[in-house]
Amino acid sequence: MAIIHPLHTDITPPERFTYPFCYEPHPLAVLAARELQQELGRMTLTEGKMFGVLVVDSPDGGMLEGASQAFVAAYSGLLEGRNDWPYFVPPVFDAQQPDGYFKQEERRIRESPDHKQLSQELQQWLFRQYRFLNARGEVKDVVSVWQDYHSSARIRRKYPLPPGGTGDCCAPKLLQYAYSQGLKPLCMAEFWWGPPPKTERLRVGDDESGMIRQHGRFYPACRGKCKPVLTWMLQGLDVDPNPEELSERPLLDIDIVYEDDWIIVLNKPSGLLSVPGRVGPYSVATILHQRYPDSLLAHRLDMGTSGLMVAAKNRSVYVSLQRQFTDHTIRKTYVALLDTSHRPSPVTFRPSPVTFRQKGTISLPLLCDPINRPRQVVDYERGKEAVTDYEVIGDHRVRLWPRTGRTHQLRMHCAHPDGLGCPIRGDELYGHPADRLYLHAERLEFIHPVTGERMVFELPAPF
Repeated sequence: MAIIHPLHTDITPPERFTYPFCYEPHPLAVLAARELQQELGRMTLTEGKMFGVLVVDSPDGGMLEGASQAFVAAYSGLLEGRNDWPYFVPPVFDAQQPDGYFKQEERRIRESPDHKQLSQELQQWLFRQYRFLNARGEVKDVVSVWQDYHSSARIRRKYPLPPGGTGDCCAPKLLQYAYSQGLKPLCMAEFWWGPPPKTERLRVGDDESGMIRQHGRFYPACRGKCKPVLTWMLQGLDVDPNPEELSERPLLDIDIVYEDDWIIVLNKPSGLLSVPGRVGPYSVATILHQRYPDSLLAHRLDMGTSGLMVAAKNRSVYVSLQRQFTDHTIRKTYVALLDTSHRPSPVTFRPSPVTFRQKGTISLPLLCDPINRPRQVVDYERGKEAVTDYEVIGDHRVRLWPRTGRTHQLRMHCAHPDGLGCPIRGDELYGHPADRLYLHAERLEFIHPVTGERMVFELPAPF
């Protein structure tokens, strides 16, 4: 079966190659993905997997069978335990050969008392076999790529070698094949096909284990394993700029709901950071600081979340509010609109009805992958306790009461298959993009730090 698949289309190719870590798929890549998905529909698959397509051109046109463009396809890691499926590009290095050096050494190491040391040496040998081309024709092994990319001494001390599986994701496989065959990369896209992964153990840097993936949705290349490799492999290509660095965000403002001499209760709009961050310095904290120079936010909301927040006008009041958060005596209520249209069935890989109970409690321990921030994963061994009460209130809406305050807790508890199994509408990390994240902090209850009065604020969701 052919590896290079012709595309008969009059779609105009892009001027520059895809920036793989934040992109809208080009129509050519979407067309290639649809053809791959038809092929996947003819296969008997029992697991969900990340697949990728790379649209290519040939300088002489000889490899494309008269088509204007063609595409190649790949899967991440192994597919049904194999890495030799027809239709797809081969691995950068094949470590699965039963009589190959890697498998022979694995068998020998299992019987050795120096198992740990020998395993580390074998892992380093394996990484040295992954030798990546870039668009200039230069070659570098993955250990050198990893160490050259990470200038942070802390990261290099903690992770002297790349995470396991580095180099086996879709994007590196696709580019390596294109370069080795003299094909010009035009655009690419990756998508998840099948049920979401459901594992209890996070492997550091693994962008599938324990993470939320939705059937049929396009995803950017992973940052933990692929960012260093692709940064090297894309050298020499004319690549789109990072959209996150180009976009001009509107200067949103905040509405003051309540104010006295000690506290401020405000309404944060969706799209505004709580504190200065990666996408810019403009935030609730900077707005408040301009108006109240000594103000301090007592808590945060995700940028996409709207609703009620409380801030202190001085440090002593801030400390009192913080104590209430630490003691879990502040009660917060959220409302969310769930995106039920993309809920996958484990059998058919197609949307199926929501079946969770009318009300209940979700307890899923959460952990942040340090080289894939800000993504959270469910990890039953090392994750921190995260508990949320919920109630379905109709029209795909749920009311949520977090007992703990973990990063992305409500978003993960909604999206994860062991939670509600339905992402919040507009959740770009764990679901599908929309015009906003449909999560709103609608009610806030706490004890006034100075007067001792019970303060209750309500603000209906704007959706």
